[in-house]
Amino acid sequence: MSDFGSILLWVVYPYAMLISFVVGLFVRLTWFRGGITAVSSEMLEKRKLMIGSILFHVGIILAFFGHILGILIPKAWTDALGISDSMYHLVGSLMMGTGAGALALAGITILTYRRFTNARVFLTSSFSDLMVNVALWITIILGLASTLSGPFFPHFDYRTTLSVWARSLFILQPQWRLMANVPLVYKIHVICGFAIFGFFPYTRLVHAMFMPWQYIFRRYIVYRRKPRVGR
Repeated sequence: MSDFGSILLWVVYPYAMLISFVVGLFVRLTWFRGGITAVSSEMLEKRKLMIGSILFHVGIILAFFGHILGILIPKAWTDALGISDSMYHLVGSLMMGTGAGALALAGITILTYRRFTNARVFLTSSFSDLMVNVALWITIILGLASTLSGPFFPHFDYRTTLSVWARSLFILQPQWRLMANVPLVYKIHVICGFAIFGFFPYTRLVHAMFMPWQYIFRRYIVYRRKPRVGR
């Protein structure tokens, strides 16, 4: 790939998606806050929703924080603590990463199957809902493939390449050349991940950013049974 293409892919594109994420959140919070909801379809089908949702949310939260730690913690820090590369990759990446990814994949597979095969759920789903499920499913598969493909790339260390590049974006000094020798499966996973960030505010996923604190502090709602006529 030419330098121009690499700059577009590893500098312009990530910043465009991050700007879309920040601006989109601001717009949703300022002018469309009332539309921020998960739009539950529990009334249409409950069992698969409950199982899939629990698995997905637990797995994706663990995977998210695993990504954050993997990016933010430099290799020099773990070396200083005496944590060997083999131990780090075995415990952190392979065991914990695979476990979190497997939970998330199982959950999103159940939720995607439910959304596409349950007629009532499918008919009440928007195009955005369907695409979000498919995009998450593909991205999680790519993430698991990246984790499990480690033994096939013994000379590749994402902590000295991909993680350094990711940190360089946030200090506005993008080291895009570090992505040149990153395996293709990692690159596609990164591209899909940034795409989800970019479109995040414009989908139902945005509900994850806002806690309904008003339900904690509002007054209790009292429900009374309507008396039967004649009593």
